[in-house]
Amino acid sequence: MAKGRENQPHIGIFGKRNAGKSSLINAIANQDVSIVSELAGTTTDPVKKSFEIPGIGPCVLIDTAGIDDVGAIGNQRIERTLKIIDIIDLAVLVIDGNAFGDFEIDLINRFKDYDIPYVIVHNKSDLQELTPDLKDRLLNEYKAKVIDYSTVTNTNLEVLLQELRATLPESIYQKPQLLGDLIKYGDIVLLITPIDAEAPEGRLILPQVQTIRDILDNDAIALVMKEREVDVFFKTNTIKPALAVTDSSFFLKADASIPKDIPLTGFSVLLARYKGDFAAYLDGTPKIDDLKDGDRILLLESCSHHVSCDDIARVKIPRWLSSYTGKALEYDIVAGLDKLPRPIAEYAMLIQCGGCMVTKRQLQSRLKPAKRAGIPITNYGMAIAYMQGIYQRAIQPFMKTEASSEDYI
Repeated sequence: MAKGRENQPHIGIFGKRNAGKSSLINAIANQDVSIVSELAGTTTDPVKKSFEIPGIGPCVLIDTAGIDDVGAIGNQRIERTLKIIDIIDLAVLVIDGNAFGDFEIDLINRFKDYDIPYVIVHNKSDLQELTPDLKDRLLNEYKAKVIDYSTVTNTNLEVLLQELRATLPESIYQKPQLLGDLIKYGDIVLLITPIDAEAPEGRLILPQVQTIRDILDNDAIALVMKEREVDVFFKTNTIKPALAVTDSSFFLKADASIPKDIPLTGFSVLLARYKGDFAAYLDGTPKIDDLKDGDRILLLESCSHHVSCDDIARVKIPRWLSSYTGKALEYDIVAGLDKLPRPIAEYAMLIQCGGCMVTKRQLQSRLKPAKRAGIPITNYGMAIAYMQGIYQRAIQPFMKTEASSEDYI
């Protein structure tokens, strides 16, 4: 599958003001991309830049504001810096000289909390060596590899790059497939792609494009049509697709139109397995039946977009949920990395979008607080399929058996 920015490794650079974070990014990128100044607090907001790093390939470097910023505005900058931890695959903690204290310890604890691997860079090593006591503490207490570095002399740059390559999770280099393990050479996959108010002008939505590419990458055949042509296709053709994939909004009609011996699922369900926590989704989706009057539902979108009059999160899913459960439910919709409007424990269920614009790490980090709190989680497509009575058919292509949510392909 084509590797867009949303699938590239994200590396965050953290540390105090004037620790040399921006200079380090410039050195790694081998170009001036971040503003460098002796004035503390030059970087005021996280800045993302895409680069090709030898041995790593395309990746996104994120420069952050100093973790020790001050004042009301400084606190907002720190908050934005900490949000970056949710979306990265690797952290680089830059320390200036032997300055290591509460700020750095708090960052390390946050990295560990989100299972983020990290590397410590001892910057300005040309001016001051790391003391043996601190080096021993970092190695033994925090199990951290420390790289001596100088942005002035570029000392140990290759050593640093090697450490970044070694520390990035192996899963970053794996190439998961949307449906490549479900189809074989020459199979025909029917894709039902409604062109409605939510479809971008002159383009398909990203999950549809990704699915088409995945089909082609696996030497199969993509047969694409709008929802209105499905009945005509099956009446006028003897072609039998190996799999059909539909937009979630057309689940019910697709279930009626597509012969039962043809596996059927949705684009959002494909993304649920590709990026989400599929096992948790399988466990959480049936909990829709347990919702009660007054329960509050959190709908998470991973990107900001133009809101239409029939928006999936703001209109359709709340309407379907209220109709299916017969309960008076409350809803909060949060887009992108916006802060939740209330504590996670106040929600009875979390419903996550497919996450086509973010990395797997970013999406799963977003789910983690709800999982820790024991709150059921599901996905747009899986929730819609459940409410429309075709849940088992929608998940069946991925299941080895129907006995356990842990037993899927």
